[in-house]
Amino acid sequence: MSKKENKTKKRIGAVKNNLYALSLLWKICPRLVVHKAIVTLLDYGEWLFYSAFFMRYVINALQEGKPFATMMLFIGITVAFVASKTLYVSYLDGKVVPIAQAEVNKKLYQKLFQKSRNVELECFENADFYDKYTLAMKNADTNLIRTVQVVFGVIFGAIASVCAFIFMFQVDKLSVLFILLPIIGNFYFRRKNSRIDYERNKDMAPHNRRIDYINRIMYLKEYAKEMRITKVFRLLKRQYRDSITGVAEVTKKYIWKSAALHWLYVMFTFTFIFEGLLIYGSFRTLVSNSMSLPQLAVLTSMMVSTTWILIGFTDSVTECFKNGLFVDYLKTFLEYKEKIPEDYDGADPGTTIESIEFRNVSFAYKDLPVLTKLNMKIEGGKTYALVGHNGAGKSTIIKLLLRFYDPTEGEILLNGHNIKEYNLQKYRSLFATAFQDNKMFSMSVKDNVLLGEEIDGDENEADKIAIEALKLSGVYEKVMSLPKGINTTLTREFDDEGAVLSGGEFQKIVVSRAFARRCPIKVFDEPSSALDPIAEYKLFDNILKACQDKTLLFISHRLSSVQNADHVFLLENGEVKEEGSHRELMKKNGLYADMYTKQAQNYLADTKKQKEGIWA
Repeated sequence: MSKKENKTKKRIGAVKNNLYALSLLWKICPRLVVHKAIVTLLDYGEWLFYSAFFMRYVINALQEGKPFATMMLFIGITVAFVASKTLYVSYLDGKVVPIAQAEVNKKLYQKLFQKSRNVELECFENADFYDKYTLAMKNADTNLIRTVQVVFGVIFGAIASVCAFIFMFQVDKLSVLFILLPIIGNFYFRRKNSRIDYERNKDMAPHNRRIDYINRIMYLKEYAKEMRITKVFRLLKRQYRDSITGVAEVTKKYIWKSAALHWLYVMFTFTFIFEGLLIYGSFRTLVSNSMSLPQLAVLTSMMVSTTWILIGFTDSVTECFKNGLFVDYLKTFLEYKEKIPEDYDGADPGTTIESIEFRNVSFAYKDLPVLTKLNMKIEGGKTYALVGHNGAGKSTIIKLLLRFYDPTEGEILLNGHNIKEYNLQKYRSLFATAFQDNKMFSMSVKDNVLLGEEIDGDENEADKIAIEALKLSGVYEKVMSLPKGINTTLTREFDDEGAVLSGGEFQKIVVSRAFARRCPIKVFDEPSSALDPIAEYKLFDNILKACQDKTLLFISHRLSSVQNADHVFLLENGEVKEEGSHRELMKKNGLYADMYTKQAQNYLADTKKQKEGIWA
């Protein structure tokens, strides 16, 4: 594609993007679109009125000796119109627009948040996608409204500019050049400057993302301990300094181009128009005597009004192309086709679990193999454990099972059917999951347990389910000791009286989430990593009792926890190396038996040291 064709394609793309923005805002809040159109029309209409009629009428009336009362009536009507327009715009800006903008904010971010929830996890691991995502999300509502305002600026500005040129041409044909040529130059320089702004913002995005990340780390509680007991602050400070330096270097890279273009813009737009036309008019009036002073006054008035009309129009055109780039990010994000679509209207999986099978499943993160030709079968109503060293692929199996990702090769079957055939939301509703990296929300304990789960019955029923789940996870007594019990807010981000739980206590809250959900399959990913051995034993005992009629799958590094599982899968390098019950695997005297024996020896050695008083 030639350079010219590429430019044409970009211009067409910018126009389409702006029309997309107009269409999107119309769907979200049509009355705001109407208000913006009316205000823009009135603004250009006011300038056009002054350019074409007002000064010409006043001077002609003075020359023709019209009655003073007639002139004052005309001026009074004009003032009344301008005052009414100002009051109307003030009313819109003070009452109507803020309410409409709040509606746009709510509905647009609902769309963005829903899309953010639906896109697959690998999108958030793609730096390029994440940069575009943050650019689309940043001030999306105000950017969208400004884009639509600019679109109307282009439409009504074009009409007003044509009318203004016609009126000036009627007064003095040559004077049109003093406005037309600088405006073309202004349009060119502003376009160039917009491209520079776009490139600068694009180059700054990675640096700004790093700065935002470090700013976030500095006030998040989760990082407070490491900041104080390690020297990570030194690293963060260095990264922050490097990012600030990066921003400065990007600024330096574009500053001279931007400054030069701005200087040319000012010279061409204002110096050429105002000074040039003044010299031209003075020559016509004083030297050639081809123009009267009243004509010069009319021409000057028309020139000022026409100039602002044209500047507004060309600025709108420039902003139109600039905003088209933002809209492109927004459009790309909203129209992104998920590889795992949330709204796929597949089959209903039902609630009966006969079997789950991984058949020749392979998976890779960014071409890095994690699972290789994995085969494993889970029968409904039984308890299964996944064990193995870190990086063996255990958590990846859970993510594939929940369809956060799809296998690179092979298939996963539920009751003999590929899980891709099922309605995704209904399929995921089969699982109650407790991840090892779950996050705490700044909400009540009850809400942190139920996580928005719809409970049949009244509020008391929801309380009963939350309390029962907290009892099973072993954190009920702690929660009830808090000031407001299950209604106590976790974290102090929004509530000074909020509770701050220990790592083990929060892990029990996470586990209670899985207990609270009424699902046929329970999945626990390292549910006891932050617990002591006694608490761990009690927790697994409760898990086994509560899930007797469920299909249970859990991951654990502590092999003492998996003895009561019906079946154990030992993974190594993305493959199932051994499988069977605890007794069967111990009899094999293989990898599992070796791992179990070493863990038991370490535990006995630690216990002996404690008894001998070696440890305080």
